[in-house]
Amino acid sequence: MTQPQLAEQLPYHRLARLSPRYGWWRPLLGTLVVAVTYVVALVALMLLSTAVGLAMGYREDADGWPEFGPVSGTALDLLSIAVGIPVVLLAVRWIGKRPAGTVSSVTGRLRWRWLLLCVLTAVPVLGLAMAGMFLLPADGEPESQWVGWPAFARALVMLVLLVPVQAAAEEYVFRGWLTQTAGAFLRSPWAAILPQAVLFAAAHGLGTPWGFADLVVFALAAGWLTWRTGGLEASIALHTVNNLFSFGVAAAVVGGLDSDETAADAGWQLVALDVLSIALYTAAVAWWLRRRRLDRTAPAPQPVAKPPAFVMAYPYVSATPSAWPAHPEAGAPVPPPWAGQPGAGTAGAPPWAGQPGPAPAVPAPGTSFPPASPGAPGDGADPT
Repeated sequence: MTQPQLAEQLPYHRLARLSPRYGWWRPLLGTLVVAVTYVVALVALMLLSTAVGLAMGYREDADGWPEFGPVSGTALDLLSIAVGIPVVLLAVRWIGKRPAGTVSSVTGRLRWRWLLLCVLTAVPVLGLAMAGMFLLPADGEPESQWVGWPAFARALVMLVLLVPVQAAAEEYVFRGWLTQTAGAFLRSPWAAILPQAVLFAAAHGLGTPWGFADLVVFALAAGWLTWRTGGLEASIALHTVNNLFSFGVAAAVVGGLDSDETAADAGWQLVALDVLSIALYTAAVAWWLRRRRLDRTAPAPQPVAKPPAFVMAYPYVSATPSAWPAHPEAGAPVPPPWAGQPGAGTAGAPPWAGQPGPAPAVPAPGTSFPPASPGAPGDGADPT
């Protein structure tokens, strides 16, 4: 007896092949749909915000766009990135023909307890790095001015609400969709992780070489964590906590949220601290993995079995007595014979194994049977 073949176990970066209707063209078409849909959604959001701003009487800048102020303007910027989440989920479902949750993890959903543990791990590690940043030399920059508690509180509430979805959106696009798109064609996890890392750094602008290298290291670490843990939770936690600290420091000083600088503009001292914190966080998550059972793969879909090319003579369906053939003598309907069973009404049919033979016939009064031949089976005589 042959053993049933076990389903192939797909790691996270290969989950584009999880669909039973997978085709090589689906990841490529999905990437085009994600890009076009995101641009359309971004334009719609900009037009809507512009209409609302002009209707509410906000002052216009030199280009005719309303100036919402540092807090509202930052909120709009974060929302413009957050729209990437529904775009990716819809592409996974409609173009990829697989559950939308398979871009979150191999279990088909976000593992919230694991996400919370990763957040609690990232807070002290990145907090120490942020504290070390204040010890770096100022390089002749003017002293920052405290914005005040009311303004800082308003900004902080906005950041706590929107930064997590902004950071998660970037993870869904780069560590999620792009990694799984590359993994549909490449088995090696590093071959699938490297392209998204370069694209992630380029998406933040061309600043200093140190800043670009820092972004590549961040994306490589986040991509490895995603593959190693089987989901986006560890990278979302790292990205969210990092951005909360960065935006929080900017919101605490006057004009901090108005700055156009990004991580791509960082100097080598800040990059050294950031790379160290990324390495410590990655090591901490790897330490947790050795102490927790976490799914890292998902079973590939089994091929659909073809229906048999023949039909049985007697299918297993209910039949009424009127549908059975009639007995040639008594006229009573009898069921059809099955394979390996003697036909009904057949003369001399032997009993089945373990079944008693037919009861002996009793002669009518005044009649007698003819004597049995000597040695006939069943007459009690010993054969000679």
